[in-house]
Amino acid sequence: MYIKWSTALAALSLSIHHINAQISLDITSDDSIKAAAKIAAANMMSYYSGNLPGNIPGLLPGPYYWWEAGAMFGQLINYWKLTGDDQYNDIVSQALLFQIGEKDNYMPKNQTQSLGNDDQAFWAFSALDAAEAGFPNPPSSYPSWVALAQAVWNTQFPRWDNETCGGGLRWQIFYFNAGWSYKNAITNGGFFQLSARLYRYTGNQTYADYAQKAWDWMYNSPIMDRSLEPGQTPVVWDGMNADNCSDVHQIYWTYNAGTMLVGAAYMANTVSLITLCGYTKLTKNQTGDATWSQRATQLLQATNIFFVKDAGGNTALNSPNSILDGTIMSEIACEATTSCNYDQPSFKAYLSRWMAVTGQLVPTLASEIYSRLSASAASAVRQCTGTYQGKTTMCGRRWYQSVWDGQIGVGEQMSAMSVFQNLLIKNAPAPLTDNNGGTSKSDPGFGLGSGGSSGPRDPYADDPITTGDRAGAGILTFLSLVLAGAGVTFVMS
Repeated sequence: MYIKWSTALAALSLSIHHINAQISLDITSDDSIKAAAKIAAANMMSYYSGNLPGNIPGLLPGPYYWWEAGAMFGQLINYWKLTGDDQYNDIVSQALLFQIGEKDNYMPKNQTQSLGNDDQAFWAFSALDAAEAGFPNPPSSYPSWVALAQAVWNTQFPRWDNETCGGGLRWQIFYFNAGWSYKNAITNGGFFQLSARLYRYTGNQTYADYAQKAWDWMYNSPIMDRSLEPGQTPVVWDGMNADNCSDVHQIYWTYNAGTMLVGAAYMANTVSLITLCGYTKLTKNQTGDATWSQRATQLLQATNIFFVKDAGGNTALNSPNSILDGTIMSEIACEATTSCNYDQPSFKAYLSRWMAVTGQLVPTLASEIYSRLSASAASAVRQCTGTYQGKTTMCGRRWYQSVWDGQIGVGEQMSAMSVFQNLLIKNAPAPLTDNNGGTSKSDPGFGLGSGGSSGPRDPYADDPITTGDRAGAGILTFLSLVLAGAGVTFVMS
């Protein structure tokens, strides 16, 4: 499926070039966009040395955490898919396969002291990025990309905790880690997104059921607006205390809204395969395409808070609220106050990507999404005049500011790279599925131990996978393979 570039973007046709900058960007030119993304990607990778002899593949140097490295490789997969530049593919494959851990489920024991459910999910997202993009498959001695994501899912769904707050996943996996008593949006929204994407790729109803479960819990928890009704804009707060479920941390982050947005978009774009009396019927997902499309629309409205006005180079903003209601993406919780930590400058990379994919999966939202991404990209390039290790094109954080803000890092480069390259999604196919171009093979029981679905359960999991879940997964996976072999195809809408 291809998205037509909205004619509304003609008004945004502009070329940004500064005397002291070496990145120029014409948002109407694919070649210009690719060139800008290439420079930003090289700047981001200047921080990475895991592919060099003696270093550990998949790890960024401190103070960057393990999860952000996993997210970075997903951005590089999308970079390859959108630009055709494969120079990083071997590095990406090496990293994604080296970090799978002892149980092939992205839980390496050397990350135990800081391993959260959200950290694990971001590596699963990158594995799914590979499957959905048609990225070269791993060697036959390794699991498939989809199986790796399924392994993560198989370790996460048994951690669903009904003992506090009526359900939900805790932020941290292990009780001895700080954050165990916190249930947050990115963890539960990440599980929602993971379930939705696995459902769309495999057609497995079990994943749809858990996506619905995660949505219902989020919707009814204080993390999202309890009074959400058709036409209203939802609020996605950061999280709440698991011991006092009304104690909500009321702060906005781009990736919290983004993970819920794209999860709803995947659900809106999914077709279920049902066989009755020997005939195969293609049906919309259980909740209904219209319902999920409406939710995606509302969640897109919720991202409005992150789009600000051009501040005209003002570097002394006291509050981000003074520049809201514009078209330039901003991490409003920390950019204006220069209080972002090492994680937070990367958050805009994920919102950019997830908005772009949402535009593919829910075409009615494409024009608004791509208009905002275009305006953000055209502004972000003005920030790419920083210097680091001889490079003079390093990007800063405050895209709404016409003068470089003096901030650089992995997250800053990743966010700029993402908003640049996702302008190319207008001519890219939608994410693949195993019945629509995908070659990565499903294994619904993988990650429970050696031997895939017939092996023992993962010792890190809290509860065993049920026979019914495993059987349902196996039946639908088998059906998908049979239909694929029979040449059954369909068009996502």
